[in-house]
Formats: sequence, C-alpha cells, structure tokens
Amino acid sequence: MTPDETLLKTPLHALHVELGAKMVPFAGYDMPVQYKLGVLGEHNHTREKAGLFDVSHMGQAMLEGPDHVAVSKALETLVAADIEGIEPGSMRYTQLLNAEGGIIDDLMVTRPADPALAGRLMLVVNAARKAVDYAYLRDKLPAGIKLTTFDTQALIALQGPAAETVMSNWCAEAAKLTFMTACPATFDGIDCTISRSGYTGEDGYEISVRDADVEKMARTLLSHADVAAIGLGARDSLRLEAGLCLYGHDIDETTSPVEAALTWSVGKRRREEANFPGAGRILKEIGEGVSRKRVGIRPEGRGPAREGTQIVDAKGEQIGVVTSGGFGPTADAPVAMGYVDTAHAKLGTSITLMVRGKPRTAEISAMPFIEKRYRK
Repeated sequence: MTPDETLLKTPLHALHVELGAKMVPFAGYDMPVQYKLGVLGEHNHTREKAGLFDVSHMGQAMLEGPDHVAVSKALETLVAADIEGIEPGSMRYTQLLNAEGGIIDDLMVTRPADPALAGRLMLVVNAARKAVDYAYLRDKLPAGIKLTTFDTQALIALQGPAAETVMSNWCAEAAKLTFMTACPATFDGIDCTISRSGYTGEDGYEISVRDADVEKMARTLLSHADVAAIGLGARDSLRLEAGLCLYGHDIDETTSPVEAALTWSVGKRRREEANFPGAGRILKEIGEGVSRKRVGIRPEGRGPAREGTQIVDAKGEQIGVVTSGGFGPTADAPVAMGYVDTAHAKLGTSITLMVRGKPRTAEISAMPFIEKRYRK
C-alpha cells in the first residue's frame, strides 16, 4: 500500500482532481493545496469575489440531551463559553479545555433554530483533532447526553464579498442570516444547513450537506462567474491576515485562552461561576496577567518570517517564537503571529526576528492585519 492510499478522501476529491488541483496530505486527508489560479490568485479572488472551499475533513457532530438546559450545562463542564446563552439559530466560538486550562481544540457550537430541537447542539471541530475530541467528549459528558458524529455529512464554505449575491441565486434563506447565525435551508432543491460564518475575515457561508449532494452543489456554485475553487494555501494566508488561530500552530494543549488572546471567548457568567476546566489558572491569568501572549507581528521588508522563527530582544535573548507567518497579499506585506513575553507585547514594540540565522527588525502589531467584513 502506498502512502497516498492511506489518506482519506472527501466527497469532492474527484472534483478537485478534475479541476487540476495540486493535492497534499493534510490532517490525514488528501486535500487540494492550490488550483490553476495559484495561491496568490486564489487569495485575491476570495477577497475580491467569492471562493469555494472544501472543508469536509472537519468533524461535524451533535450533542443531544433531554432539554436546552441539560445539554448546555453538560457542554459547559468542558468549555468556558456561555453555552446556555446561545440563542436558537445562533452559534458561538469556544475551546475544549483540559484540566490545566489548555486548549484541546477550538470549535463552533450552534443551537438549532427549530424550537423542537432545543435539546441539541451542533459542533464543528478541527479535522486533526476530531478523534481526540470525540473520545474526550464521550469520556467526560454526563449520563443522558448523547454524542452523534455525522460521518456522511460534507461541509463547504463560500467566502468573499460576492458570497451573498451568489448564494441568493439558489438559496432564499442566505440573505436573511447575519454573522454567526444559522438555519436549515434549501439550495436548488437540496436540503442543507447554512451558517453565516467562515475563517477568512470575509463575509460568507458554511454549508453542511449530505455527501451524496455536495458535488452537485459545488458544481452549481462553481458555475457562477464570481466563484473559484480555493485550496489550503490561500485558506492559510486568508486566516493569517484575519488574525485567526490554527490549531497545532497558534494554540495547543499547553496554551490557555488568555495567553492566546481569546479571553473574550470566556463568558462573563462562567467567570463568576468558575466551574470550567482549568478555571483556577484561567481566572488568575485574567486577573493578574500572563507571562506570554499571542501577538501580531509585522516584519520590515518584503520577506516573510515563517513558523518557528525565534524572536529576540535587543540583547539577543529569546523572548518568543513565530507560530504562523507568511506574506499577506491583501496587507501587501509580510505578516505573522506568535508568542512573546508580556513585557514585549505592547503594540509598537520593536523586536528582532532571527530569519535563517539573520536578524530582521519587526514590530508588534494589532490584529487583524486587514479589515474584517462580516455581515453584522
């Protein structure tokens, strides 16, 4: 058996190959890193029009309990967000936490809009972590709460300023949604669930649909002149410009939400109750500060600083490391994020990056590096 044969394939794999994609291993799947437009062309197309992403490798699952309160409280034993406060038809970003307050994974949680489904929560988790997440949930959730994984459900994302116009051609419900809301919908006769969300900093949608229907839907979307297929390369540069974390790079099981500059995701009520994993550490960090912090970085010049680049102070002593970095086409400059000692985390602080052994000046910068264009 060749290495390629051990890789999983999404339901759109044949379409990627047909479109001339360069395929690479990612999170156990054979995924498109770029198409004929190239990474730069795909990045710019998404910012200017609309890009179609295959994110079917992500994990989709459902928690089900006797009622709204029971299922919410159950998940709240593992995350720091206010899950009970999610309105029907709305979604929330949060993190699964270990006992030390480290991040097992970051995920999206959606409460279905239908009141008859009040006892359910829909989850979307990262591809590389879904087996870990599902095992953790099954081990820790209380009796009476059931986890169901959707292994025959695909997920695609349409992102960019033209996304609403494009979607509205085939999906009447699309224009009614605002950022971080979701609803059941029909796309050209195909049943699906759509959310107004994504990971590019642009307006757009994520569409959950049966494996059997996703290729027809993707081909329909690609038939629109404003839509192009987008691979993992541009997905990474788009999310980096938007200042969004990538699990396993910018966050992991040693990182707390406070260190990761995700304190906003820790609910006010949850802080008062202090009953989530790692609450002692996280609340202490909120109150007293942290020793390191995720920050935006703008290197001088045009060359990017990649993941793993050491960050040093004026004396040459290491004060941090770059966790994500590259050239930002929309920012028209290299951009990066990483962790630095809090003493050097103030905006405008000058730092030095050791790029291939050579020092380069950089500055601590605000994130995102581009203006986010969500539909509020």
